[in-house]
Amino acid sequence: MRREPRITQTGPADLARTVALHRRCSPQTLWSRYHRAMPDPATYLPGLLARPGSIHLAVQDLTGRHIAVAHLIPDHTAVEAALLVEDAWQGRGLGTRLLRRLARHALHGGWETLYGLFLSGDERIDAILRHADVPVHRTREGDSVTAWARTRDLAHRGPGPASTGSSTPATS
Repeated sequence: MRREPRITQTGPADLARTVALHRRCSPQTLWSRYHRAMPDPATYLPGLLARPGSIHLAVQDLTGRHIAVAHLIPDHTAVEAALLVEDAWQGRGLGTRLLRRLARHALHGGWETLYGLFLSGDERIDAILRHADVPVHRTREGDSVTAWARTRDLAHRGPGPASTGSSTPATS
């Protein structure tokens, strides 16, 4: 039986693996995620991974290396989803699976709506949203798009247990 990459919770204790993932990503992939040039990931990831109330997930390959990460970041009135998938692993459904898992965490946390920010014309994010197969609302401001969906719709799509403590295969 072939083993698939696994989704697990991550955080400050996994900083080195998360930094290594960022360093393997192309400048285009990092720009797509952060919408600006970023300094060394070792300088900004500790604060992100330790942000109170946030949930952080990682997809690990068979060696335990992080190949994708996802963050659920509450703000004052809503909760933001942010995804990063290593270039070599893009197009395999990892982003969609991570988005669904984030939605389960958001639903458990009582958030009704999940939103994300991306750059207009980002075909990778468009593909993730299309594969999520739920109604997605969008507003565009200049080169940026805010997309949001009902947490319940996203959480109840796709395979895998709703439990937040278990690992599930990262591919469909």
